[in-house]
Amino acid sequence: MKTRWVGGNRVTLLINGESFFPRVFECIAAAEREILLETFILFEDKVGLALQAALLTAARRGVQIDVTVDGYGSPDLSPAFISALTQAGVRVHVFDPSPRLWGYRTNVFRRMHRKIVVIDGTRAFVGGINFAADHLADFGPTAKQDYAVEIEGLLVPQIQHYARSQLLVGRQAPPRLRDRLFRREPQAPVNTTLPAAGQVETLFVTRDNREHTSDIERHYRIAIRGARQRIIIANAYFFPGYRLLRQLRRAARRGVDVRLILQGEPDMPIVKIAARLLYHHLLVAGVKIYEYHERPLHGKVALTDDEWSTVGSSNLDPLSLSLNLEANVIIKDRAFNQHLGEHLAQLMQTSCKQILISDVAEAGLWVSLRSFFVFHLLRRYPAWFGWLPAHTPQLTPAEKLLNLPGSDRVNEGQVS
Repeated sequence: MKTRWVGGNRVTLLINGESFFPRVFECIAAAEREILLETFILFEDKVGLALQAALLTAARRGVQIDVTVDGYGSPDLSPAFISALTQAGVRVHVFDPSPRLWGYRTNVFRRMHRKIVVIDGTRAFVGGINFAADHLADFGPTAKQDYAVEIEGLLVPQIQHYARSQLLVGRQAPPRLRDRLFRREPQAPVNTTLPAAGQVETLFVTRDNREHTSDIERHYRIAIRGARQRIIIANAYFFPGYRLLRQLRRAARRGVDVRLILQGEPDMPIVKIAARLLYHHLLVAGVKIYEYHERPLHGKVALTDDEWSTVGSSNLDPLSLSLNLEANVIIKDRAFNQHLGEHLAQLMQTSCKQILISDVAEAGLWVSLRSFFVFHLLRRYPAWFGWLPAHTPQLTPAEKLLNLPGSDRVNEGQVS
């Protein structure tokens, strides 16, 4: 599905679970016809149980509900949790479920990493926040810092159409080479009856392993290349490709104020180790780097100059840029850009440590050799990862996996 810039929207920044969960649950409670929900992680904790309760109430009053979770990210939902939903009429789908091998999850690659909620085709949420209690501050020092947006207006039907189309994953044959070469990709539909909710221009961008393998990264590079005043990127897992790094260095060298907010207290130590391999290369070009130390950074947001911003699920690392299924919203709006910029500036001032060139001063043969291998890896990893098994992903009804009542139900024809 080819997307387009769409005006007539209102976009609200939601920071952490304290802002995100109440709004989502409030909108679920008001739903009249349809709820589409995709999440990488759904845990059976206080947030997951609150979501389950909200969905059950909506289902019992006749709302059509489809919930999709990733088989790797949400492996431990109990039969009782899923059964309560399915018996109320909620259709629960698991993306690429795989059996464990010696206790380990095997479907490491090609994850469904999107976080999308669409309510009645009039309101949508897109971002990086999973349905888990570790997105709330009271979880403790390992609670995640993260972001999402609430969208009202003319972009929402496009997101709804996309979310509905993803319920057919695994049932459609991949397009033939001839079709991919000569067939024009259909445009996303435009709902001409939905009233405008504001003046904000938006673009819904996804990454998949067919036609849209690099769309999110490409929009990042376009924005960086066009920046004249400032670039701020806050991203949890930062190990991007060579071309994006080159654009950041070029921007800094032409006088753009380029700032990166990266993890200082990572949830996985390898994240910090990988990012630090790039620090010297970026700092010598004038890029400013800030490590966020208050708690693990899980956000995936960015802005350039005074209009362009993006919020979504895509990290800037090999998994998100070359393997995972991702979704971002790009926003052209001065007020949103300013609000996000003020928040990130506050983060840098109060919760980050700026990394100086003296902190990573390096010299010698080992550094030269390491840089050589790292940057050749960055040049080539998208192609290398593309050779990993590109099996056709499957959406499986959750009750079939657990032999729950209703497991003989067929979902064909249920997507309206």
